[in-house]
Amino acid sequence: MTVNMLVSMQADLSQIKTQLDTLQTTSPILPAQASGESSQGDSFLHAMLDAAHGVDGQEQQARQRIEAVESGQSDDLVGAMVASQEASLSFSMLMQVRNKVMGAVDEIIKLPL
Repeated sequence: MTVNMLVSMQADLSQIKTQLDTLQTTSPILPAQASGESSQGDSFLHAMLDAAHGVDGQEQQARQRIEAVESGQSDDLVGAMVASQEASLSFSMLMQVRNKVMGAVDEIIKLPL
């Protein structure tokens, strides 16, 4: 489930880069001054990737807890279900953030220069 999301995010990122290249060829955009280590775009990308990896980790932990209950190694059914719901909510929240970002990028692209 999370792998599909990462693939989707990478496809969206490549689409944004293609659109940015098109914009730069028509009217060059000067880059903002970098602040030390990395640009703001890179830090946002890293933040999104960290969030995606965190959600994936939660899903894997929930899956392990459910498998432990199913195999009889654990009797913490409530904890497994809570972990599963937390992972589901985290994934939903990440998808909402992704959708908001993509909507904002679409709006920025539509702005007249």
